Amino acid sequence: MPSSTDKTSLDVAATPSGVAAVSAASSASAPTVGTAARPRGRARQPLEWYVDGVLAGDRVALSRAITLVESTLPSDVELSALLLNAILPSIGKTRRLGITGVPGVGKSTFIDALGMHVARECGEQLAVLSVDPSSPISGGSILGDKTRMAQLSMEERAYIRPSPSGGHLGGVARRTRETILLCEAAGFTNIFIETVGVGQSETAVRSMSDFFLLLMLAGAGDELQGIKRGIIEMVDGMAINKADGDNKPKAERARIEYASALHMFPPSGDGWTPQVVCCSALQNTGIDEIWQMVLDHEVKLEALGKIEERRRKGALQWMNELISMGLEDIFCKHPVVADRLPVLQQEVRDGRTTPLAASFELLRDFRQ
Repeated sequence: MPSSTDKTSLDVAATPSGVAAVSAASSASAPTVGTAARPRGRARQPLEWYVDGVLAGDRVALSRAITLVESTLPSDVELSALLLNAILPSIGKTRRLGITGVPGVGKSTFIDALGMHVARECGEQLAVLSVDPSSPISGGSILGDKTRMAQLSMEERAYIRPSPSGGHLGGVARRTRETILLCEAAGFTNIFIETVGVGQSETAVRSMSDFFLLLMLAGAGDELQGIKRGIIEMVDGMAINKADGDNKPKAERARIEYASALHMFPPSGDGWTPQVVCCSALQNTGIDEIWQMVLDHEVKLEALGKIEERRRKGALQWMNELISMGLEDIFCKHPVVADRLPVLQQEVRDGRTTPLAASFELLRDFRQ
């Protein structure tokens, strides 16, 4: 894995069939700002504007491209597909680090410290994709992670993009995978994916990351969770955060307990043994050890071809999920279903019919 990423500028001409003809010219430099012509207003730009801007590392174009792929408008979805196909030759040359943990574990502070280590000590670019939970009532999201990454938000080698979860399960946003591809095409060597922090249900990020890191706290009643199956058995590494001051002995005891718990699981198919380390993001201790663990994991799995295998499996899984979401959208927009769905929902709430009977009726109406 190179420590710096080529900045690639492409000239793209979209054909009627949606296939892009691409010619490339590369230069070794970090993603920059200001290489694409600035758009006026909020109107969508031609495909070439997004492709040229993203591949040149223009952050305005990258941000607009992410907004495009997050849109659910049919015209935007079609343009997004063309954009992603056009940048496809320029993706895949990154480290993808998924970071999850219980609420209050200090994920944003930890990413701020780890990101600064990668940017300053290693001299590499990184993009941080943070996902904030959306309100089930208003649908809004605070998107405050960037303000908690005070140092990283001022670092020129870093790009932070907060996104609302939008009710999407798995701890990530609906278009996090597409955002990863855009950031890779923009020349970022490392991609950090921070999940919403809901605990055992954040499994989707595992399929889109090369290294899955779980942050835990000592003395918070979570030590015994290490013996449970679920998110624990999918991790590539664990970090006991806030190992400072009076909490340091507790953190060391928790590290030993978690390490013992991980040995209770059968060995993973990739030949990697998950490690548990202590760290303090506040005091910046243990951060270099965690990053070295990520690098060691990369070297071992790349030699065995396991990283590419994991990415291929993740891509297939995402394709299947997109098909399921698309079918659900078609189902809900069916005229008969759209008419009967609110009625049956009310009947289920009132106890006048069962969910099984209601779903059977809707599916029957859809098939007719």
